[in-house]
Amino acid sequence: MNTKPKVLVVDDEPANLQILNDILQNDYTLFFAKDGEKGIELAISQLPDIILLDVMMPKMTGHEVCKILKSNKKTKFIPVIFVTALTEVGDEEKGFQLGAVDYIIKPVSPPIVKVRVKNHLSLVDVNEVKATRLQIVQRLGMASEYKDNETGMHVIRMSHYSQTLALAHGYSNEAAEEILNAAPMHDVGKIGIPDYIIQKPGKLTPEEWEIMKRHPEIGAEIIGDHHSSLLKLARSIAITHHEKFDGSGYPYQLKGEQIPLEGRIIAIADVFDALTTVRPYKKAWEVVDAVDFLKKESGSHFDPDLVQKFISVLPKILEIKNQWPEEI
Repeated sequence: MNTKPKVLVVDDEPANLQILNDILQNDYTLFFAKDGEKGIELAISQLPDIILLDVMMPKMTGHEVCKILKSNKKTKFIPVIFVTALTEVGDEEKGFQLGAVDYIIKPVSPPIVKVRVKNHLSLVDVNEVKATRLQIVQRLGMASEYKDNETGMHVIRMSHYSQTLALAHGYSNEAAEEILNAAPMHDVGKIGIPDYIIQKPGKLTPEEWEIMKRHPEIGAEIIGDHHSSLLKLARSIAITHHEKFDGSGYPYQLKGEQIPLEGRIIAIADVFDALTTVRPYKKAWEVVDAVDFLKKESGSHFDPDLVQKFISVLPKILEIKNQWPEEI
């Protein structure tokens, strides 16, 4: 099986195609096109890992080709490197605006071509790993919710609530997005709790409650210890989102700012969504009653500063709630 990365080279000059072939043939599977139309056809049929694209071509310029590729769902994420004799800043700027990731100036230098292609393929691999890891985090989060929530919509809503609250607290967009992506793992430990407890319609016995209270630690064990900032955050959320501001929570009875900020944020988002949706053991509360509960528990269950900030962004919270309703 051929596992070499696939490179598509589009250039109307046969000499240029031959030069790039000589530079890249030992490390990559190569495809060649002498015009833009053929280049688009090969990009769609072969889905190369990267495209080297000449700018000045007859009939269809490289800029036009790039624009078409970036508008196609199948090819929009394929990195495009322009290989061109054009050296004006305006030409480069136009290419980057169209979605190109780099420029290589003709006449090409073999070491530069090799390094640029390798580097951009490495970035593709890194992004793919990140995307795959994110998908696993989200799917595991939804798996835990399906044990006690038929649609799994809770995990989506509360994750967006958490992101909104994080932004209101002053998180950067990037940090708030990481909260959004880690939050789905908050209850992953429920996978280790028996169904007869998770799905029980009535009140749990003291013995059943002690078993239920193990799910934060189980969740932390499932996630494990990682260098990834996303998984570190997910682990912290899993093990601390049932701690209470007054120290009466579980599993470690942490108090106040001993509870990581992400745990305090998820606690509010999680409880608000649980209150305002139907569960096997209760009807959905009205939003006004859920907000009153947050106020009542401010300083005991919840961080009072975060409660105020949550209420301040309530219109956005309700938009999210309406965007992902429970399926009937």
